[in-house]
Parts: sequence; C-alpha cells; structure tokens
Amino acid sequence: MTDLVTREDRDGIAILSLNRPDKRNALNIALWQELEAHVTAIRQAGEAIGAVILRANGPTFCAGNDLKERGVELPRQHFQASIVTALATLPQPVIVAVQGGCYTGGLELALAGDIIVAAENALFADTHGKFALVPIWGMSQRLPRRVGQWKAREMSFTGLPVSGAEAARIGLANHAVPDAELDARALELASAIAAQSRHSVFAYKRLYQEQADLPLNAGLAHEVFNSVGVGPDFIERVSGQFGK
Repeated sequence: MTDLVTREDRDGIAILSLNRPDKRNALNIALWQELEAHVTAIRQAGEAIGAVILRANGPTFCAGNDLKERGVELPRQHFQASIVTALATLPQPVIVAVQGGCYTGGLELALAGDIIVAAENALFADTHGKFALVPIWGMSQRLPRRVGQWKAREMSFTGLPVSGAEAARIGLANHAVPDAELDARALELASAIAAQSRHSVFAYKRLYQEQADLPLNAGLAHEVFNSVGVGPDFIERVSGQFGK
C-alpha cells in the first residue's frame, strides 16, 4: 500500500510529501491521519529537526478536501482543523512548496506554513463558495493575515485563482520561482534555517506566534519579559565564527 504522506529526513530537515497524485492530492481521512502522525513525530523529535518542508508529488499541490468522503464520520470533532493547527504550531519553521492547483482545503493547509514558495504555474484559490461551504480550518483567519483583509475578501467572495507570481506580489507566497526550481528553492531556505541555532529559531517562531495580535508596546514588553536568553550553543558558535 502506498503511503499517502511520505517523509524524508535530510541534514536536520524533514520533508513531507503529499502522495496521492492520481487524486490531485485531495485530502481524505487516511491522508490526514498519516499527516498527523508525521507532524506528531516531528514535534517529538524536538531539536533533531530544524526545519520542515511540506510539498506534494504530481502536478497539483492539493485540490482540497476529498468531497467524495462527505458525510463520512470523522475520527474526532474538529479533526482536520486540529491537524492544520498542529502543523502551524510546530516549533520548527515550516516551508510549503506549492505547484499547480492549491485550492480551498489545500490553501488552508498551505497557510499553516511559515514560508510559502510558489512555482510560477501555481494557482491559489478559495473555492468554498463554489460548493456552498464555509471555512472551518482557518481560512478566514490565516488568509487575511497573509494578504490583508480586503484582498482576502476578494479571493473568498469570488473564488478566482491567484497565480504564483501574483501570490508573491500580494504576500500570499514569499517567493515565486520557475517550476523546475521549486524543490531546490524550498530546500535552500530550509537548509539556511537548519544552519541557524535551533534555540534562536524556535524562540523566534514562538515569539512571532504569541505576539501576532498584540499592540506594539505590549509586544515589546512580551519580547523582553519572555526571553529564553542565550542558547547553549552560543560559545561554540561565536568561537567558530571569530575564534576563541
């Protein structure tokens, strides 16, 4: 039986690949369960993993929820939403590499990433309205935080797609790259992250998440009074850079 989500570890980077290309990587329950198992394992790995890449096999990143499973009982309440949140709140930075279609539930999954890299052929769309659906996996919160309230409304109200280049222009994606360079660019960014101190990067991610909705002065105070201090690898890193 083919794994619906595969994992490859490379130099402190965990690479997760959606692996249902014949179904455009539509998100069925079995795929969600495998994804959750991988996310849990990566969280438990702690500093052994410095960065995560979420990518997909085949020409389409993700067509969204598998609507053929509509009406099927879920393993628990808020099943998919909890997995998206678990991915978003990993201590490790998450890079999402998107090619082809990234629609609705697939977009909600991508929005759980800290960095999104889009191929030039990528198409991002919120098509909830096409199917008389409303978001419950985070679209109405994470999308406007990426692109701003008014662009998010346009995407959600119209369902019209946004290209990879446009996604980079409006801040939905951090980068748009030629299709053939997508995986290499994601790996380049992940390698740069993994080369940094885990202590610093994990602390930064926690601060960014905790302070996201705080006013400036409250955020500044939070940064000062919640500092985890200098990392245990400080001396080693300074010595390696400047000598003893």
